[in-house]
Amino acid sequence: MKRNRSAEDYLECILLLSRENKFVHRVDVARKTGVSQPAVQKAVKLLQNDGYLECDGMHIYLTRKGTEYAEEVYDRHCTIKKFLQTLGVNAADAEDDACEMEHVISEETFKAIKLFVTENSK
Repeated sequence: MKRNRSAEDYLECILLLSRENKFVHRVDVARKTGVSQPAVQKAVKLLQNDGYLECDGMHIYLTRKGTEYAEEVYDRHCTIKKFLQTLGVNAADAEDDACEMEHVISEETFKAIKLFVTENSK
């Protein structure tokens, strides 16, 4: 999948909701992302067509492919947030900035940040 901020945000949201609750519903995704239920419905359909999600009518489930991609996105988010906090950025700004940066940095830059965070966490 070509990196797509909207798709990544939905997958990350569904991953986090699935860690909190046994079932993920469209209304939960809408609340957490701050978008309308029709917008979530459209995104779910696209992600389902791409093989990232499965639905049973009421519940949303990440496929293996979806879980792997969502975990990759969430790892980028957490690593960038930790990197920014290591540099002295407050937690709230680090969270907000990580949400933006996770979608746009190159793989090479992310690897360098991850190495920095790993080495400075020892």
